[in-house]
Amino acid sequence: TNCLTMAWRLFKNLSEEQQRYEKQLMFEHPAFAKLCQQLLRNARRMTRGDLLFSLHALVHLGVPQNTLLVQTLVRVCQEKLNQLDNRCISVLATTLAGMEKDKNVSALRAGLQLLVEQRISSIRDIFILQNLMKCLGKDVPVFLKKKLEMAVLREIDGLTFPNALRMFLALAAMNYCSLPILNACSKKIQENVHDAPFRQLILILEACHTLQYRNVKLFSALADYVNSTAYLWDKRQIILFLSACETLGFRPRELLEIFTEKVTEDPEFLNLKYLLIVLRVYSRLNYVPRVQKHLFFETLHSCLNKCLPQISNIELLKAVYSLGILGYLPHHALDVLLQKDSKDELVLSGLKEQNAVMLCCVKTCMELDSPSFTKPAFVLTENSSSLVSLNLRKAQEALIELLGGENMFQQNVRLPYKYHIDFEIRMDSDRKKVLPIAATDDHPDSHVERLALVFAPMSAFCLGTAHPQGKLAMKKRHLNKLGYRVILIQNKKFQGMTNEDAVEFLKGKIYSEVAVSFPEATVQDNN
Repeated sequence: TNCLTMAWRLFKNLSEEQQRYEKQLMFEHPAFAKLCQQLLRNARRMTRGDLLFSLHALVHLGVPQNTLLVQTLVRVCQEKLNQLDNRCISVLATTLAGMEKDKNVSALRAGLQLLVEQRISSIRDIFILQNLMKCLGKDVPVFLKKKLEMAVLREIDGLTFPNALRMFLALAAMNYCSLPILNACSKKIQENVHDAPFRQLILILEACHTLQYRNVKLFSALADYVNSTAYLWDKRQIILFLSACETLGFRPRELLEIFTEKVTEDPEFLNLKYLLIVLRVYSRLNYVPRVQKHLFFETLHSCLNKCLPQISNIELLKAVYSLGILGYLPHHALDVLLQKDSKDELVLSGLKEQNAVMLCCVKTCMELDSPSFTKPAFVLTENSSSLVSLNLRKAQEALIELLGGENMFQQNVRLPYKYHIDFEIRMDSDRKKVLPIAATDDHPDSHVERLALVFAPMSAFCLGTAHPQGKLAMKKRHLNKLGYRVILIQNKKFQGMTNEDAVEFLKGKIYSEVAVSFPEATVQDNN
């Protein structure tokens, strides 16, 4: 056991390439075969500690799970399960977490689960509890998840920074979002974020995504740390961090700004894989640099052109689509994308509906974001229905009270380019008077201002802000091009208002002298 454990301790500190080489040497060494034979003969006579540490070392050294040795040790562990103390239970849990399911492993895991149910009140060590949570996984019954949660909360005052990091991963393994535990861990991490390895930061964000846990203070602390130490990290590491932020809808503005400078100064590191990630991140988070934005987009465009010989049609569509969302038209890439063969492949592929939506969006961008596009004097609209959905009923009632009747606005309005707005209002150009819809329908006037009220879910905005994500920002930009002043409203917050507050809120938005705008959200053209 000591020999195998020492081998594992030496082995785990090697690089992946070294591990492959050393593993081959070890398995081919005649002494290793003798050691395994001796272990097989003495398995049933070993102490419980030696048994479990031997199995742990063999599994993590990569000895195949279907070998007689590993299967024998698993069966002996089943026989001695009731003799295990809490420390041995922890070692067994760590071992099983790294094993694939088979008949013997599943039986041992089921036995361990029963044992944990009996012993849970006596386990006072957070580290052991974490190992059990990782091992038992998401299939564990809810009542046992709650018991494990209560056991952790009993010891939460003694939570250390390393335990706080591991607890995120343990809860993610169980797919159990315990807000009291996560909030306590978040606080500890924020206090000690400078001690966290970079890989651990990524794992925390991924765990938050799995658990659907959104903590703006935690994300901001992680982003501020990476931002302040950006000179230490490889550009590829920063890309991975930004990608993890993007999956959460969190927009680390300062870090994006710093990374933009790195891209424009040295774009050579942007291979196809990283280019697609960067485009996805910037487009979804709707980030357009405040300075040197044209240089940034030209740099990305140049990188995309270099990748054209090796890029697939679907990847090209995603890249052009992302740039289109940001308001930039990569002309050469567009020409390649819209060739007949490319379009046919995209429409006939397995994701034809998704591809068709992206193609439609790209074509809309080509028209509306073109420098030659001029605002139309009249936009043909269509009422899709006089009924409004339940989540817009409150807005409808507030508008009736504010404006004096349903004839003062339109609802469920369909526009060209497959756009839809929840409510349309028409005003005089001074924004002092709302005009009846019927009075302006047949007589379009340049002195009439059209307002589009768009109620969007919280998920359409960057986390913790009123900054629209890419698709919603693009819709706002295109409605502006069609002659609308657009008012974006977070529907969940609006629903939480009293009726009086809702009316006052809409009054402030509709009669405001300065339109609400997002100056970072658009690029007018690329010329």
